[in-house]
Amino acid sequence: MPEWMKPYVLSALLVLSVLYLGVQALTGQYGLLTGDERAAALAKREATYLRLTEERQDLELRVRYLQTDHLSRDLLEERARVLLGYADPADHVIRVSLATPVATQAAPSL
Repeated sequence: MPEWMKPYVLSALLVLSVLYLGVQALTGQYGLLTGDERAAALAKREATYLRLTEERQDLELRVRYLQTDHLSRDLLEERARVLLGYADPADHVIRVSLATPVATQAAPSL
């Protein structure tokens, strides 16, 4: 390195550092230009949280009704039918195949 450039090395490093930090402040993970992505991710997580909270409350209610001191006859009967595979004669049963669907072959291109 030539002698006349030595005083500018520190300045060049500082300018490059400031430039790097400026780019990161705009486009980095928490940058100014990624606010919409963070807002969308937050909305998605809040929706998932609400769905899981409702599901948990439903499960807690079912557990409470299956305890011996608060036994619900209807819920107990429903669970027994599901676990044993029985159906009430008045029930409408829809059979669903759990087999994986066969992949359709793509039409050959002309």
